[in-house]
Amino acid sequence: MPRRSRTSVAALAAVLTLLAPGCTDIASGVRGTPGAAGLRDPYFPKLGNGGYDVGHYGLTLAYDPASGRLDGTAEITARATQDLSAFNLDLAGLTVRGATVDGAPAAYNRAGNELTLRPREELPEGAEFRATVTYSGVPEPITDADGSEEGWLRTKDGAVAVGEPTGSMTWFPGNHHPSDKASYDLTLTLPARVEGLSNGVRTARRTEPDGRVTTVWHTAEPMASYLAMVAIGRYETGTATALGTVPVLTAVERPAAAGSAALRKEIPAILARQVKRFGPYPFSAAGAVVTGNESLGYALETQARPLFPAGSFDRPTFVHEQAHQWFGDSVTPKSWRDIWLNEGFATYAEWLYGEEYEHVPARTRFERAFAQDANWAFPPAAPPAAENLFDPPVYQRGAMVLHKLRETVGDRVFDEILRGWPAKYRHANATTDDFTAYAESVAGRDLDALWDVWLYGDGKPAKP
Repeated sequence: MPRRSRTSVAALAAVLTLLAPGCTDIASGVRGTPGAAGLRDPYFPKLGNGGYDVGHYGLTLAYDPASGRLDGTAEITARATQDLSAFNLDLAGLTVRGATVDGAPAAYNRAGNELTLRPREELPEGAEFRATVTYSGVPEPITDADGSEEGWLRTKDGAVAVGEPTGSMTWFPGNHHPSDKASYDLTLTLPARVEGLSNGVRTARRTEPDGRVTTVWHTAEPMASYLAMVAIGRYETGTATALGTVPVLTAVERPAAAGSAALRKEIPAILARQVKRFGPYPFSAAGAVVTGNESLGYALETQARPLFPAGSFDRPTFVHEQAHQWFGDSVTPKSWRDIWLNEGFATYAEWLYGEEYEHVPARTRFERAFAQDANWAFPPAAPPAAENLFDPPVYQRGAMVLHKLRETVGDRVFDEILRGWPAKYRHANATTDDFTAYAESVAGRDLDALWDVWLYGDGKPAKP
């Protein structure tokens, strides 16, 4: 092959970048290195991406329930944490139509669920940049290792989009690991016959010239992408106020609306009771969405507005999902190995609610959980595989850890831990080691004997 001069190769690469954005930039003069394509999470090593931190997602979505087609634009504002020549976003399915970085066309390519963007010029460490991706297609759900479905779940009249642990990549490109939280603005355009809902505060509602309706949703507080939510369908909505200033928006798909009215009215009171136990409410909105979508087989703590299948919208489940607003949504695990910090606390919140308002001692629930063999399959801080992240030990044995902590340090110190933990890590990420160190600092004593048996131990103790 004849040699080309260095100048001609660089010029050819520049032309290829502009004319064929799906191609790799072979000689652009960029001095940085590509960000990592994955954060080596213990269960999802390719999830998330390195080299940058996202500060804000601006998502503009239009959905046609009849065809299932989604048209989207994602504007991602981020900060480079290294000199970047390229970086990745997680995106499953869908067709990318174009990409820019800071307004200039960017080369891009796809490899499985990895979308790689190569900006025209290097992004120096510390620089803020904005990546814009336009995309479209019919989003498909993901079947998890445990057999449940997540992602974009289509219904006759609309859809429900949920993302724990990986499903958000089915409807928008992003850094989809819980360690990278961001604020959100989501604009949703739909046919007028259906309602669209998402997280946070609804800041606008307008009718477009073509008759479709657009709503705009703002989430000011940092949110992990797995907590982002969209619900589209024939919903009946209601509003209230909690804690004096927090707007409460509830929405129920119409066939289930009548049976949910009483519990919907209780939401401000339940929220006030949890504030007494867990400290200040961490978000600027609250509420619930109840869907008739039969594909959704579980409730989910989607930030500020938990999502429930119609058959699961009951008081214990609502107490559980609402407690997640402190434990999981505000204090978010740094990796999926730490999921018990979400589910153990939310389960223990159910026990506390039952103790205070249903006269069932938490000790009684502890003993019932202790007697169930399924809760001893593995330690709550070490699920063996991805399919075990939502198994009984994470929930029930996680709650048992907290009850033994309460019995060990006493109610006064335990209440201090219960309120102080979400205050110390408000809107941040934390690990199991962070929690055990914090509990010991508040208790003023070493608690290794407790952690060794109840949090990390392989076997069942001789007695509760």
